[in-house]
Order: sequence, then structure tokens, then C-alpha cells
Amino acid sequence: MNRYTGLIDRYRDRLPLASETTPVSLCEGNTPLIQLENIPRLIGREVKMFVKFEGLNPTGSFKDRGMTVAVTRAVREENSRAIICASTGNTSASAAAYAARCGIKCFVLIPEGKIAMGKLAQALMHGAEVIQIQGNFDAGMRIVKEIADHAPVSIVNSINPYRIEGQKTAAFEIVDALGNAPDFHCLPVGNAGNITAYWKGYREYHGDGVAARLPVMCGYQAEGAAPFVLGAPVDHPETVATAIRIGHPQSWEGAKGAQEESGGWFECFSDARILEAQKLLADHEGIFCEPASAASVAGAIHDLKNGRIPEGSTLVCTLTGNGLKDPDTAIAQCQVAPEAVPANLEAVQRAIVDRL
Repeated sequence: MNRYTGLIDRYRDRLPLASETTPVSLCEGNTPLIQLENIPRLIGREVKMFVKFEGLNPTGSFKDRGMTVAVTRAVREENSRAIICASTGNTSASAAAYAARCGIKCFVLIPEGKIAMGKLAQALMHGAEVIQIQGNFDAGMRIVKEIADHAPVSIVNSINPYRIEGQKTAAFEIVDALGNAPDFHCLPVGNAGNITAYWKGYREYHGDGVAARLPVMCGYQAEGAAPFVLGAPVDHPETVATAIRIGHPQSWEGAKGAQEESGGWFECFSDARILEAQKLLADHEGIFCEPASAASVAGAIHDLKNGRIPEGSTLVCTLTGNGLKDPDTAIAQCQVAPEAVPANLEAVQRAIVDRL
């Protein structure tokens, strides 16, 4: 039997774990690279446009890639008794799941009232100790660092280098699927660990001759949480895209390095533009991602239209999370509510015919 058992087993020779270490895994990774068939036509551009749909990881986001490596390292090689993180939602869900998988405690700090309910439900169901703070993610991150200095817990935010190691495998998968790196790679940017990790993965494959080229790295933020675009931290970030509602990114240097070394750029968009891209993906490609994910597509469309990404390019947009993470925001976008009709053939048939 040739069953897929997770990204550590698949890429063990490229990860900093001992060969005998047993992974803490939920069979993460191996997510689909989906070619978009309709959006390029709708915007009138001849390009090969793909999305790496990380929302199909076990807990519904890209965080699982880094979490499997970080938790494996913490539990199997460092004998940690607990893990801790600050989170806007996805990290908490992932950390809680992997802690449950290996039977350790997970402590999560989240901003009060600033987390999508789908993500909070995951953390609670997996048994995490969830603490809401009266502050934002950045405040939570500062507290987590201080706690880890005085308590026997391992931080599993992206400041943990093993998180980056796991997340770089998405770049490996893209090159393995395409036979080369794309010309452009478009990502949403919040805490900036992911753009850092992708660039690391691409550079490793390129250095070893697996990829013949390196992509241009394009990072997209929400207008209300755009420290890279502004060139300075944002003390009070605000955006409907909760996963990137971060004003003090922890991977600042790594993200800037990816952008500068690749010849890429950072740009930001309004919440309305981001939600428009989310709906466009759902309406025309059948792909339901969470709002933050759609920042990558909003940015790609913008830069395809203005020529910054030229015709004939191959580009990949990372969709970081599943749309089911934040159903309330999705439902609020849908202008037509379900119609209630009598439970008989005539009424239902009439309702259908009226819509044909």
C-alpha cells in the first residue's frame, strides 16, 4: 500500500528532523494546485493562473504544514509538555489539533471579539486552553514571548523556525507539480511567515537544480493592515480579512528579503476588493476560500490588468484558508437570501422556472 502519510515523510531529507523521529502528523500537505479556467478569460488575459488551495489541509489552512514540523520537534526531540501561540484564528486551530494528536496541552491567546467563529470552534473542540485578551494579535504575541521565557512551553507561532521549515514544502509541491517554479507567486501577507517560507523553499530547490528559475514574490495586504506597504508597523490594524489583521509582522526581515531578492513587491487593497475576489473565485471557479486568502487573487488580477504581471506568465496564488473558516462574512456578501416556498411540487417548480 502506497498511502500518503504527511509532508515530513515525503520531504524528510529536506527537513531538520532526525531520521528516526516519529512525526506528529495529520497527513497535511499534498494540497491541490488548481488551474483557473474562467478568471483569466473574464479579465481578458492570456496567462496560466493557478491557485495552491491550502484550505484543504486537515484543519483548513496552511498552518498545518508548519505545525506538523514544529510540534514534532517540540514533543519528540525537545520533550515539551505544552505548546503556546497567539493567533488570529488559524494558528490556534492548527496548534490545538496537533496538540490533541500527540496528547499535550495547548494554550492559545486570541484577540477578544476579533476571531472568526469557525476558527474559535476548532480550537475549543480540540481541547485548547483559550484565553481572550483585550488587545490585538500583536499584544498577544508580546505576552506569549514573555510567558515562554519563564514557563516550560514551546511557542509554535512562525517565529519558531520549524514552522518555516514545514511551510517551505508548499513551494516544493508547486515545483514538483509544474516542473519548475512559476514566473510569479502571489500571497496574502499578515505575519509574513508564509512568504518567507515559500521563498526559502524555492531557493533550496533552485540551489539544488530542481527548479531552473526563481519566481517573483508578490505580497498583498489589506489597506487597514499594510505595514509592508507603509514601510512601518501599524499599531491598530483593521480589516475584515482577520487572518492578516496584523500590524507588527514577526517575519519582517524574511518577507522583505523575499520581496527584494526576487524583484517583487508589496501592495494593499480595500476590504471591498478582497471580498470581491473571494466572491469571484466562488462564483466562477467553484473555489471557496476565506477572505484573507482572496487578497492574493485580488492582487494578481490588479497586476495582470495593469501589466505588472505580463501576458504569457505562469503565476500561482496561495489560498491560505478554507471559506468555511468564516461563514458569517461569506453569507453577508450574498445579496439573495434563500426563498421560502410551500412544500409542494407546483411552488418549487415555479420558483425554479422563475430563475431559469
